[in-house]
Amino acid sequence: MRVATLHAPRDIRLEDRPAPTIQEPTDAIVRVTAACICGSDLWPYRGENDLPDEPQPIGHEAVGIIEELGSEVTGFTVGDFVVIPFCHSDNTCAVCRKGMQAGCLNGGMTTGGQAEHVRVTQAAGSMVRTPEVPDDALLPALLTLSDVMATGWHAAVSAGVTAGSSVVVVGDGAVGLCGVLAAREMGAETIIAMSRHESRQAVARTFGATHVVAERGKEGSAAVRELTDGIGADAVLECVGTDGSMKDAFGAARPGAGVGFVGVPHGVTLPVRTMFGKNIGLAGGMAPVRKYLPDLLERTLAGRLDPSPVFDLTLPLDEVAEGYRAMDERRAIKVLLQP
Repeated sequence: MRVATLHAPRDIRLEDRPAPTIQEPTDAIVRVTAACICGSDLWPYRGENDLPDEPQPIGHEAVGIIEELGSEVTGFTVGDFVVIPFCHSDNTCAVCRKGMQAGCLNGGMTTGGQAEHVRVTQAAGSMVRTPEVPDDALLPALLTLSDVMATGWHAAVSAGVTAGSSVVVVGDGAVGLCGVLAAREMGAETIIAMSRHESRQAVARTFGATHVVAERGKEGSAAVRELTDGIGADAVLECVGTDGSMKDAFGAARPGAGVGFVGVPHGVTLPVRTMFGKNIGLAGGMAPVRKYLPDLLERTLAGRLDPSPVFDLTLPLDEVAEGYRAMDERRAIKVLLQP
């Protein structure tokens, strides 16, 4: 099969490799009908993460059709269309039962998802199927549920977004934009998107942002306070993962607020004295996608939730390298790949 492979910083190649096979009775093999590039994929692409010695397949967001099931996978049949959470879970272990499937004791991750086929571990507990195979027009929205929409939702939950609250979203990538959408769905009254890019600001407003703040640092904090009765936001979603974005998040938070962080941390130093002095809580991390997926899927299939506008470039899998370049150069918010 064809699969995107990272060889070195900014060196993505589409290669022919053996298709995945059932390795455990809890596995499934899915034919990928849509995949995409995640903002977190840009960290290794840019060389910000240590790379393995050998080229490795990349990608963790995919949806598709089940082609093969392990002997212990129940509740599914070959031919079902499924959304695959990027983090796999059995959904039955002690941690999963606490609602934190991202920490499943038997968990795994989608690897090599930018491909024609993908192996899903703990398939029965991970995958969620749709009632029927969806139209192609619905694929982009369903694909976001494998990661970015669920991750934006997790940021909002972790920050404590409630009906009538004020919310700031730091980061205008796909996760941040989905965080705006999540805050709207949860009934936030004031939603401030921190964004410097007009195209992303437009999506944020479509998703429910009531205000946009382009400034950063002290100027950004001041702009947020001006929009929130002089005190800062009730809840802040940190959706980037840098030290600067974390500082912006705490600068936007009122005393007693919550910060929900879902950006993969790189070089972050927490402002513990600020957290202590202003009683600001911090929660979040890797999203337990399977926890949120049934609800998000129901909203999407009912037409109440449409995160698909985060995809502003669609390419064939053959052009995956261009997809990475487009996101790296901020010519695209998020790239959908069609195998």
